[in-house]
Amino acid sequence: MLDKKKKHPKVKSRLHERNKNRERYDLKKLVESCPELKPFVILNKYEDESIDFANPDAVKMLNKAILIHFYGLSTWDIPENYLCPPIPGRADYIHHIADLLRQNNYGKIPTGDKITCLDIGVGANCIYPIIGTSEYAWSFIGADIDPIALKSAENIVNSNESLKGKVKCILQENPKDFFYGVIPKGGLVDISICNPPFHASAKDALEGTMRKTRNLSSEKVSQPSLNFAGQSNELWCDGGETRFVRNMVNQSKKFAKSCFWFSSLISKESNLKKVYQALKDVNAVKVETIPMGQGNKTSRIVAWTFLTKEEQQEWKNTRWNVKPKKKD
Repeated sequence: MLDKKKKHPKVKSRLHERNKNRERYDLKKLVESCPELKPFVILNKYEDESIDFANPDAVKMLNKAILIHFYGLSTWDIPENYLCPPIPGRADYIHHIADLLRQNNYGKIPTGDKITCLDIGVGANCIYPIIGTSEYAWSFIGADIDPIALKSAENIVNSNESLKGKVKCILQENPKDFFYGVIPKGGLVDISICNPPFHASAKDALEGTMRKTRNLSSEKVSQPSLNFAGQSNELWCDGGETRFVRNMVNQSKKFAKSCFWFSSLISKESNLKKVYQALKDVNAVKVETIPMGQGNKTSRIVAWTFLTKEEQQEWKNTRWNVKPKKKD
């Protein structure tokens, strides 16, 4: 006997209103854009067309189809064992920081390649630059400590006309640095973004991956798929998310006049207190916390700037070249 057919919400209301992934995916249209997805489309227990989300190859192909269909790519791939990103949440980050820039720009989102976004940990998937260039035509600096991941990101850029000349990939040779060696002397960045390693140890990362795999699979799983696991630097670092972001905050002070807004994802609400204290210690001029939600998962972006109101005004009037609206 079949399970009672599940009703799906028409819109994922917790996602940003401009997120192209708010509606349930039309797999027929995705297959039209990426025929390689077709062998992975199955009927689930509710007799709905879907894919097996416990199958890494199916998930990767779905991502490829989404990026081709919605974000203007002609091709996309990542090396085996590297993290396959959930696109809706990544898109939300980009849209929320666009709104953050709009708040400082007379209610208008600054667009075009004059806006430079630094992606700290661009990863093999190059996901943030893909979405940011497609949605807002920004230029990107993608930095990473992993040469293989960076080579993959470069291959994605060089294989897609929509990305060529818009994304510069830089190898960060010192794993302890976030901005040194990436932002050139005298260079300016409008916003930096980061999805920090979440776990504090390899053991924690493995356990987290096991939970994720079990939740996705109806079968008993004793070993997680490496394609879900990702590389160690993508998933964990000594001290976890809190120490990683605090170190970033401390270093950002030395680049106070080189970047308008610094930002990072914070996955656990309990980590906010220490991050706020770090920002207080470096005398951040303004701190914004932006909530995000996807399904049952809740996270947030913490953004900070060291620019005074006068410096912010000069930045947007000269660099963004947008003048205030005239009052009626």
